[in-house]
Amino acid sequence: MKRVHPSPPILRTTASAACAAVLALALGACGTTTASTGTPAARASSSSHDAGAVGATALTLESGWVKAGADVTAVFGTVRNSSDHAVTLTGGTSDVADRVEIHTMEKQPDGTMKMTVKEGGLVVPAGGSATLEPGGDHLMLIDLTGPLANGDDVHLTMDSDGGTVQEWHVPVRSFAGAEETYDADHPHADDGMATGTTQ
Repeated sequence: MKRVHPSPPILRTTASAACAAVLALALGACGTTTASTGTPAARASSSSHDAGAVGATALTLESGWVKAGADVTAVFGTVRNSSDHAVTLTGGTSDVADRVEIHTMEKQPDGTMKMTVKEGGLVVPAGGSATLEPGGDHLMLIDLTGPLANGDDVHLTMDSDGGTVQEWHVPVRSFAGAEETYDADHPHADDGMATGTTQ
């Protein structure tokens, strides 16, 4: 006579499989909740970081250099704007100088050059560039904390419109040109102006 096996083991197996499936779903749901809870914060942090990075790297200084000197010196190079809108440099700071200003040199009727703070800052067009050069627009480092020698590195923190900040590291070079000469009472007179000649 053929024996019939009871069904409880099958039911137990089915029940065990169902429990395992429910447990897997529960764990999966748990993992999804954790990821969902953490991901938006991570995304926000990343987005915030990226936004800051975009603002901070919109302007780069290409072929930049600082003229070796003491007391007062200048920064030259090409400021390039990688963004789709104009950016204006308005000033800056550095640990090697008391003041960082944007200056320009203007030729006077008598042939002398007058240095003055550039009104409105340095505008760098969208997708374009602005040149910092001897005898033209440049950054002035005023009241240096010590002499800058060939091979030194200068850290500049430049401010721009919209509250973005540009961080630049610029090498110091000895250079025989760019010999602006200043009045005895300048370059740090309160009116921010100097006179001189450029070679």
